[in-house]
Amino acid sequence: MEVNGKDSTFLITGGGGYFGFRLACALLKNCSKVVLFDVTSPNQELPEGIVFTQADIRDYMQVEKAVQGVHCVFHIASYGMSGREQLNRKLIKEVNIQGTENILRACVAHGVPRLVYTSTYNVVFGGQVIKNGNESLPYLPLHMHPDHYSRTKSVAEMQVLKANGLPLKNGVGVLRTCALRPAGIYGPGEQRHLPRIVSYIENGIFRFVYGDPDSLVEFVHVDNLVSAHLLAADALTEKRQHCAAGQPYFISDGRPVNNFEFFRPLVEGLGYSFPTLRLPISLIYLFAFLTEMVHHVVGQIYNFQPLLTRTEVYKTGVTHYFSMRKAQDELGYKPEEYDLEEVVQWFRSKGHGKKRTQSSIKKLILDVVLVVAFAAIALSCLPVVGQ
Repeated sequence: MEVNGKDSTFLITGGGGYFGFRLACALLKNCSKVVLFDVTSPNQELPEGIVFTQADIRDYMQVEKAVQGVHCVFHIASYGMSGREQLNRKLIKEVNIQGTENILRACVAHGVPRLVYTSTYNVVFGGQVIKNGNESLPYLPLHMHPDHYSRTKSVAEMQVLKANGLPLKNGVGVLRTCALRPAGIYGPGEQRHLPRIVSYIENGIFRFVYGDPDSLVEFVHVDNLVSAHLLAADALTEKRQHCAAGQPYFISDGRPVNNFEFFRPLVEGLGYSFPTLRLPISLIYLFAFLTEMVHHVVGQIYNFQPLLTRTEVYKTGVTHYFSMRKAQDELGYKPEEYDLEEVVQWFRSKGHGKKRTQSSIKKLILDVVLVVAFAAIALSCLPVVGQ
C-alpha cells in the first residue's frame, strides 16, 4: 500500500547530515513520521515527529529493522565524496555498494514501495568536457573513473535502477526506484565542502585559481535539492502514474558558472582579496596526483587532508553541466534562485571573516621574528673578539 500523506513514514539514510536533516524537516510538513538513519546523530535538536536511529548501513540486520513500517526510503548515505575520504577505498565500497544492496534487499523483504536514491553527476563524468548533457549519456566506464567514490556511486545507481519493478515479498505491488544526480551542494550550514574552502581562505592557502576562465560547472542550493527529492518521491506514486520509476535525473540550480567565480562572493564577503594568479590545470592535476601518492604511502601513519585530489581538480576546473529538461518535464522541478549571501552571513555569525587588527598583529609578529632571525644569522657570521 502506498501512502503519501499525513499517515506516511519516511526513512532517510545518512539523515544525520546536513542535507538529510533539511530534507527531514521539509518532509515533516506533509507526513506523520520521519526516521533518520545514520552512524552519527544530527547536531541540531530534533523536532517532534523526527526520530533518530543510530545504525550502520553496512549491517543488514540494522537496515532491516529500520525499514519496517516505512512507506518510502530516501537513500542519501554515502562515503568518500571529497578530501581524504576519497582515498579510503575499502570503506567507500562497503558504504556505497554494500550499503545500497542492504537497502534494496530490505525494501523488497519488508514491502517498501518507493526508493529515491541520491546519486551524483560523476556517474557520467570523469574529466571530459560535457556541455548541456542529458540523461541519455552512457555511464562512464568503471575503469575510467579517477576515484573510487564515483566508481562505486555508478555501480550503486545501476543497482537501484535495475531494482525498479522487483516484486515486494508482502505480495502487494512492486518496488519503484529513481535516482537524482545533484551538482555540488551549498547553503548556510553546509558542513562538507564550504568549511574546508573557508579554512583555505583564512589560512592563506587560497592564493591562486586554475583552469580555463571560461570553464563552467554547476551547483545546487540545498533547498532546491530538497524540492527535487520531494517531487521525485511523489512521482513514484500511483497518483503520478509512477512516471519517475526506473529513471535518473540531473539536478542543479540551472545556472552554469565558473567554479572560482561562484565562490568570489564568499571570499570577498569574508573580507579577503580574490586571487589573481591563474595556474594551468595540468600542473594542479600533477600536484594532486603526487599528493595522493604521498597519502597512499604515509596515510596509515598520518591521515592528512590533501589540499586537492585529482577528482576535485576535474570537478572544479573542467566544464561539465547538464540539461534539467527531464526533471522539469517529468518531476515538475523548478529551482529557485539563490546566491552566497546567506552563506557569507552564516560564516560571519560563527566568527569567521578577516579581522584587521589580528591580521596586523600577526604580520607585525612575523616581521619581528624575521628581523630577529636575520640579525641572529648575521651576528653568527661576525668574528669572535679575543680569539
